[in-house]
Amino acid sequence: MIPRTLPTWQLKSWQDELSQLIQSPEDLFARLNLDPQHLAAAQRAAQLFPLRVTDSFVRRMQPGNLDDPLLRQVLPLGCEFDEAIGYSNDPLGEAQTNPVPGIVHKYHGRVLLIAATHCAIHCRYCFRRHFPYAQNHLSREQWAASLDYVRCDTSISEVILSGGDPLAQGDKQLAWLIEQLEAIPHLQRLRIHSRLPVVLPSRITPELVSLLSHSRLQPVLVIHCNHPQEVDEEVLAALQELKHAGLTLLNQCVLLRGVNDELATLVALSESLFRAQVLPYYVHLLDKVQGAAHFAVTEDRARELHQGMLAKLPGYLVPRFVKEISQEASKTPL
Repeated sequence: MIPRTLPTWQLKSWQDELSQLIQSPEDLFARLNLDPQHLAAAQRAAQLFPLRVTDSFVRRMQPGNLDDPLLRQVLPLGCEFDEAIGYSNDPLGEAQTNPVPGIVHKYHGRVLLIAATHCAIHCRYCFRRHFPYAQNHLSREQWAASLDYVRCDTSISEVILSGGDPLAQGDKQLAWLIEQLEAIPHLQRLRIHSRLPVVLPSRITPELVSLLSHSRLQPVLVIHCNHPQEVDEEVLAALQELKHAGLTLLNQCVLLRGVNDELATLVALSESLFRAQVLPYYVHLLDKVQGAAHFAVTEDRARELHQGMLAKLPGYLVPRFVKEISQEASKTPL
């Protein structure tokens, strides 16, 4: 395991970093020395879906390069206003699977809890960019109905904490929620979906690692990493700490045009993840959310990339290529 050393810019806490996000296109353009002719479009698109990105993630971008694969994931663009046929505000039909506030129940045996309504980064392709978080923002008292829902369905063996990003919550709130779930006897696993180990690796503190690794529930952390450039030495060390503590680490990424739709990129991503003790799990075809059509990659191209990965990598480094179809009982392999 690589020991984690803090550079001078990272002497502030993760909470400070989270409170000092880059949230205006003007700041992002100035920070990266981007061509100002694209600024007005970015400002308009940020009104559709706000810009949010961590300083840590921006440091991995190439200044002056509008095609940087990390920048493309967060930069608001004018084409987000284009109405795309077949795209909607709720491409996965989650409004129909939101039985009580804070709960999304789509698949047998597992249920998703909206454990946070905010993220450290706004990915422009996010399928929840239009999700009604205001209706799913719960106080501890309001959590009672969500937890009762889980208690009453003994077919549920796994709870997935999602959001937003559940690790954007503080340790105290996370500890309380995990304690409530541990008290439900039929639960076996706790899965957490989070982008923070990649975009805000300072969040992986000894206290958080201890919290996640000492639960009676078997912990699984699913990170979201789309490009090998995202895995710098700090991210690598944070992930290795989690693995060393006994967590199962998986990655899911989204296949994005202009970001990771080349074979060499996906091969390098799998290799980088495995070096960090993370197994590639899923490559998702883009969910058809309005505002993200410019990221779409065809199914034929996805199959071609999958075949290429099979030829280049051992099987355990080849993720499953899937798409999600509203109301289907599981994800659909390509």
